[in-house]
Amino acid sequence: MPSIPEISTVPPKLSDAFRSHPVHLRHECPDLTSLKELPDSYDWTDQHYVIPATNGDSAISESIPVIDLNDPNALQLIGHACKTWGAFQVINHGIPTSLLDQAECTTRHLFSLPVEQKLKASRSPDALTGYGLSRSNSFFSKIMWSEVFTIIGSPLDHFRHLWPEDYTKHCKVMEEYEKEMKKSAEKLMWLMLGSLNITMEDIEWADPKGNIPDEFAVLHMNYYPACPNPDRAMGMAAHSDSTILTILHQNNTAGLQVLKKGTGWVAVPTNPGGLVVIVGDLLQILSNGSYISALHRAVVNRDKPRFSLPYFYGPPARAQVSPLPKLVGPSDPPLYRPITWSEFLGIKAKHFNNALSSIRICTSPPNEVVAANGDNNTNSAEVA
Repeated sequence: MPSIPEISTVPPKLSDAFRSHPVHLRHECPDLTSLKELPDSYDWTDQHYVIPATNGDSAISESIPVIDLNDPNALQLIGHACKTWGAFQVINHGIPTSLLDQAECTTRHLFSLPVEQKLKASRSPDALTGYGLSRSNSFFSKIMWSEVFTIIGSPLDHFRHLWPEDYTKHCKVMEEYEKEMKKSAEKLMWLMLGSLNITMEDIEWADPKGNIPDEFAVLHMNYYPACPNPDRAMGMAAHSDSTILTILHQNNTAGLQVLKKGTGWVAVPTNPGGLVVIVGDLLQILSNGSYISALHRAVVNRDKPRFSLPYFYGPPARAQVSPLPKLVGPSDPPLYRPITWSEFLGIKAKHFNNALSSIRICTSPPNEVVAANGDNNTNSAEVA
């Protein structure tokens, strides 16, 4: 069945990064909810990974910080979280809970559609948008226990095929959700940079009011069905995000885990109304390694499905990203060479966890996070 053409608003340069690295994936077992046993193609026990605990439980009691954006110390708290964790949760972020609930409802509705209906919006191998498996599946011999729907801009063309009779209401929900996420991403970016004493004047691709013309963003709708053997499956393999930052809304089923250096995998508890913020690779570059691009993964659950909506925020596709001049000097030489987001995506598609190391120009010890078990092939070449 032919896939729907890419949305025309995608910047050509960023699209080229994906067209240069097409990913051919197919659903071996498209209806995961009907399976009573885990197929061998989804069994990760022989992949030399730390198999996650059932239901996303963790033996480690600590978790990422929860930061109230109304707290007068929010700037300092964000800076500390970015340095020590590479991730944090925010509350009082300004996005209405009702909108988060509506977006989650549309996500549930989408993935509950019959398989043949979802396949009408399939993503082609060299495209960014539509329904399918995570692109990062191509780096592994086993398949992740999840489905993904990717949106850039308006989902109208895809949603017409999914809901011929009532696509309009779902489009309005997701477009409003993207609009609110964009505002939050801009605010959070300036808070994260502000904690490094970076101002709007220090960012070449920002205008005097702090707006980022032609910035780029991608929204994923992720579905992790209940799994008959969760201790042997992987929802989303360990990866960092190729962004400035990611904002993630998850439903009330736990599953997200963050790798903290010196501690191990730490479960991120659900927080009604809260949002998870994750430092991306590009912010690690901008901060000259001061802030950590967090390695994270998703585990699956025996009894409950899990849904998440990560919003990936980045600079204009053609903007040069490099360590900011304020953060470099004789004792702190730049760690990374200048690079565009589009070029970095191509590098990440080839080098996985070594993408940041491959553009390092300094001999100082790198700040990159090493994956569990020393395996360097756990990073994703997704937009995130």
